[in-house]
Amino acid sequence: MSLSGTGSFAWTAAGILLAALAGVGLWLWTPDKSRAELESRYLDAPADLMDVAGLLLHVRDRGPRDAPAIILLHGFGSSLHTWEPWARDLSAEFRVVRFDLPGSGLSEPDPTGDYTVGRSMEILQALMDRIGIDRASLVGNSMGGRIAWNFASRSPERVEKLVLISPDGFASPGEEYGQRVEIPLPLKLMRYALPRILLSMNLAPAYGDPGRMTDAYLDRYHDLIRAPGVRDAMIARMEQAVREDPVPLLRLVRAPTLLLWGEKDALIPLANAEDYLRVLPRATLVRLPGIGHVPQEEAPALSLEPVKAFLAR
Repeated sequence: MSLSGTGSFAWTAAGILLAALAGVGLWLWTPDKSRAELESRYLDAPADLMDVAGLLLHVRDRGPRDAPAIILLHGFGSSLHTWEPWARDLSAEFRVVRFDLPGSGLSEPDPTGDYTVGRSMEILQALMDRIGIDRASLVGNSMGGRIAWNFASRSPERVEKLVLISPDGFASPGEEYGQRVEIPLPLKLMRYALPRILLSMNLAPAYGDPGRMTDAYLDRYHDLIRAPGVRDAMIARMEQAVREDPVPLLRLVRAPTLLLWGEKDALIPLANAEDYLRVLPRATLVRLPGIGHVPQEEAPALSLEPVKAFLAR
């Protein structure tokens, strides 16, 4: 083969490779969805979007206004929709408030760029003031649990009871307190590429039985993570997360506390419950056999039973 022929072959091979890469890129490319489309699908009423602490927050406030208040706090990458079955049941007897944290679901990204736990507590307090709740029981899953127990430690007069579902707080093996966690490049690339199948693979470990992750749940997660600015906010929240030793703050919690933990939680292991029981003065633990990290989605009726019994005491 002549030199010119070899060159032509190389250019042809390079062209095929570039075309293949472009095809893969187009398959992976996952643009944002418009707010109008998402609101038409996931917003119950225009009044559920309210100005709180300088940002537009998506809030659902249901149930009798004169009933005891419960505030539900979702985990990382989730939304207020994770509580749907629980909220329907609880709102018969309680005033049930749930909201999308800034840069989650239909809540706009925080214009301050602050996604720390301190800012989340500031927003929670501002929301309570805005809708006239002086005192409430807080229910938090994972990251939402961390926000809940932090708030209870700093504002005990505003917290009636605590329900912590696989709460975040203690460092995992190999992590150190006071240090930022390095965000892996693949997570940063979700700004541009988040095909549904890849999201499914990442969500599956949250379930004790991945078969319980329905198409409806997956569609909702995929849609709302693609709301404008949400992926940037998720990355910023991870970059700003600095885990501090939780023991000094947990010792300040005075609210009766229910720890609810799936025995098959692969994200925050059940063994962490012992750390909380050692330092929370009024805590009890309920274990959920066969259930993972999001019991309110995986087994809503079963997991709500101990919560209702605890709230009724």
